[in-house]
Amino acid sequence: MGVADLDTSVVLFGKKLRAPIVIASMTGGTDEAGRINRELAAIAEERGYAFGLGSQRAMVVKPGTGATYLVRQGAPTALLLGNVGVVQARAMTTSEVRTIVDDVGADALCVHLNPAMELVQPGGDRDFSQGLRTIARLVRDLGVPVIVKETGCGISPAVGQRLRDVGVEHVDVSGAGGTSWVGVETKRASAAGNASARALGEALWDWGIPTAASVALLAPQGFETLVATGGIATGLDAAKAIALGATAVGIARPVLRAFAGGGRAGAMALLDGIESELRAAMLLTASRNVAALRRTPRVLVGELATWVQGLR
Repeated sequence: MGVADLDTSVVLFGKKLRAPIVIASMTGGTDEAGRINRELAAIAEERGYAFGLGSQRAMVVKPGTGATYLVRQGAPTALLLGNVGVVQARAMTTSEVRTIVDDVGADALCVHLNPAMELVQPGGDRDFSQGLRTIARLVRDLGVPVIVKETGCGISPAVGQRLRDVGVEHVDVSGAGGTSWVGVETKRASAAGNASARALGEALWDWGIPTAASVALLAPQGFETLVATGGIATGLDAAKAIALGATAVGIARPVLRAFAGGGRAGAMALLDGIESELRAAMLLTASRNVAALRRTPRVLVGELATWVQGLR
């Protein structure tokens, strides 16, 4: 088998991707965020990836920001994922949620869970009740696939099972190891001189299940789509996540940093490297395609093995 024989493509939500990569949700709601969304979505279109919008909360509470989420002109065929918080979705009718999906032309909707960062954020949400019921309603009635997505804290097997019980087929673990959104809120609290919020944030900074452990623990539960986001920065990271059971990987901060530092060319160079490393890992494990890579033998050692044994 040679490199030319490798097939990195996957099909997600009826669309074929050249590689199992989602340029993951990061931003929205400001003019600069809109520019970044359009540029990165166009890169996803060109490369055959999926693209995830940042939280559309601003779009809900400040209707004038809706244009910052509109990326379809530059990404007419890319797999596009919308994004709303479960707390915001709880307060919306299903038709209202569907409107924000349709307004951006999304193929599926991420419903994100973010209690840890909200607890640190001054004025953040404090009532997370009825979340599972909200998710069940959207899965049943929304009319597009619903992806339950964490925001840096991972998803445990117990939560995974509860999601499966209400019909969830798609999850993004968004585990610990990447951007700490608790850390982001902690820095904001510190800059604002909010000592109590800063102290809570410092205590919770590393809260959560690492991405690799969350993927390994949820893979046996049979989700149709299992996305590994959180700390994926290289093609080898992606290959390991897929070998642990992920369907695809989400990459956020590394792409944003490459784009900020080197523009479109910088982001493209980073993604070229990621794909090259992924193909190398597939060749070296005799994995002709992504499905084969998911079945490749693996050895869990160190902290990952401890996590998996401890939560299984």
